[in-house]
Amino acid sequence: MSDDASRDTSTTLAAPLAVRNGVPLVAQPRLLGDLLARSATRFPDRPAVDFMGRITTWGALAADVDRAAAALQALGVVKGTRVALCLPNTPYYPVLFYATLKAGGIVVNVNPLYVERELTHLIEDSGAEIIATCDIADIQARVLKVAGETGIRHVISCPIADVLPGLKKFGYKLVKRKEIGRAPASARHLYYAAFMAKGGTPRPVAVDPHEVAVLQYTGGTTGVPKAAMLSHANIVANTDAMLVHCGGEVPDQDRVLGVLPLFHVFALTNVLTFSTLVAAGMILLPRFELKQLLATLKRTRPTYFPAVPTIYNALANLPAGQRPDLSAIKVCISGGAPLPVEVRHAFEANTGAKLVEGYGLSEASPIITCNPFEGVNKEGSAGLPFPGTTIEIRDREDPTRIVPAGEKGEICARGPQIMAGYWHKPAETAAAFADGALRTGDVGYLDADGYLFIVDRIKDMILCGGYNVYPRVIEEALYEHPAVVEAVVIGVADAHRGQAPKAFVVLNPPGAATPTELRDFLRDKISKIELPREVEIRDTLPKTLIGKLSKKELVEEELAKAAR
Repeated sequence: MSDDASRDTSTTLAAPLAVRNGVPLVAQPRLLGDLLARSATRFPDRPAVDFMGRITTWGALAADVDRAAAALQALGVVKGTRVALCLPNTPYYPVLFYATLKAGGIVVNVNPLYVERELTHLIEDSGAEIIATCDIADIQARVLKVAGETGIRHVISCPIADVLPGLKKFGYKLVKRKEIGRAPASARHLYYAAFMAKGGTPRPVAVDPHEVAVLQYTGGTTGVPKAAMLSHANIVANTDAMLVHCGGEVPDQDRVLGVLPLFHVFALTNVLTFSTLVAAGMILLPRFELKQLLATLKRTRPTYFPAVPTIYNALANLPAGQRPDLSAIKVCISGGAPLPVEVRHAFEANTGAKLVEGYGLSEASPIITCNPFEGVNKEGSAGLPFPGTTIEIRDREDPTRIVPAGEKGEICARGPQIMAGYWHKPAETAAAFADGALRTGDVGYLDADGYLFIVDRIKDMILCGGYNVYPRVIEEALYEHPAVVEAVVIGVADAHRGQAPKAFVVLNPPGAATPTELRDFLRDKISKIELPREVEIRDTLPKTLIGKLSKKELVEEELAKAAR
C-alpha cells in the first residue's frame, strides 16, 4: 500500500500552520542571524543576557557578534568553515554562535565534559578548524591537547572571570584560582580579548537559509555519535513553531531561564533562538546546582523555565520552606527525557507552577510534539504535533506501512524542522527516513484526540524470552511508590530468558523500602515478564550534564560484572 493510500485510515496527524494576515507564521525560511538583527534593532536597550547578575543588552550583543565575526574572518573563517563551541553557559556562547554564522561558518556543538577520545571524534568527524573553550583548567587542558593532535588551527580561550560582575569576578579569581587555566599564548592559542582585538566590521557572506548552520551530535548511549545537519531554516522553523505554540509575542519582556546547556539542542531552541526571536532576556547558569538555581529563581523571576525531569523532581522534593516562588512563570517545559506522571503531579502541587511535557530529538531541531500551554494536558502524553509538524506511527517491522489509530508503532515525523541528514553519512541518513519521514527510534501511539503517547525507545527494548519489555513501563510503575524519587531500568544478561530487567532506584527518605518490598509493590502493576529480576538501591544515579538520568554507565557496570 502506498503512503498516500494509507493516510485516510491510518495513524497520521498534522498540526496546522498558524496564519496571520494570510502569512504562515511557521516555516518561513530565513537566517538565524536575521532573528538577532531584528531584536537588536527593535529593542537595543533590552536585557539580552543575564549572567550571574551581569547584563548584556541586545544592542551590545549584536555589536559583540559583529566584532567576533570579523575576528573569525581574520582567523581564516570562510563560508562552510566549522567552528566548534566547547563552552558552558556564559555570554561567550551566544556571541560566538551568531558570529560563526555571520562569518559564514558552521557551528559544531561540543559538550565541555567530553573526554579526549570523544573530543577527538567530534573534531575529526566534523573537520572543525577552530574551537572556542573556557579557561577552566581541566577543560582547557583537554581541548589544547586534542587540538594539537587534530586539525585545529586555533583555540580561543574564554575567561570565566571576565564575564562576571565586579565582586563576583574578584571572588571567582580568589576562590577558584587553582581551577583557572593559564595556557601560554601561541600561534594556535589566544585568549578572547586578543581574539576580539582582531575584529572590526565583518565582510558580508551570502548564505542560503537551507544551508547547514549547526552540526548537532546525537547523544545516544550506544554507537558512535552522528552529526545531524541542522540548517538555518530548520532551527528557525522550530523557533517559529515555539512562538505559535506559546501564543505569540507579549508586550512585556519575557525572561527565559537557561539552566540547560546551550550546546544541547533542547536549550539551543528553547532558550537561545526563542529568546532571540522575541527579544526575551536569557538568564544563563553555567550548570545545574540546586542552591544557585534557587537563588537565581528568586532574583530574576523568569517567565519560562525549560528543564529536564530530574531538575523538576529536585524542586518538587524540597521541604516546604525551601520551595521557590514560581508565580511569575507562565509555563515550565519538560524535555530531554520522559516526564513521570508522579513527578509532574508533585511539582505542580508543591510549587503551583504549570508543567507540560514536550518531545523531540536532535534530528528535529528538536521539538515535534508538546502538550498545550492552555487546554488539555493529558496524563503521560508527550502532547500534540508541534505547529507545522506531521506525526506518523509506522509498523516497526515494515516502516513503509502506517498503522491504524491506537496501534503502537515507530514514531515518525515530517516538518520544516527535520534535518537534511547526517554529516558525511549517506547510509545512516537513508536508514533514518521512511518514505521521507524521520524515524525517531521510539515506540508510541496516537490516541483518538491526536495526543502522542510514548512507550519506549526501540533500542532500549529488553527482549525477555521472546517478549518485548519496555523499561519506561517499569520505571513509571516504580515512580508510583511514594519513596522512589529516581528510577532507571536496563536489560541485563539472563541465562534462561536472554535478557531480564534490572531496576536502580534512589529513595527518599533513605531506607524507606527494601528491594524485596519494591518488587512486591510492582507485582500488581506490571506483568510477570516485566518484573525486575533485581532492584538495586543507590544513593545517587548517573546523570548527563543536562541532568538527564543516564543508563550508559549502569549498562557498562553490568557488562563488567558479567565479564568477571
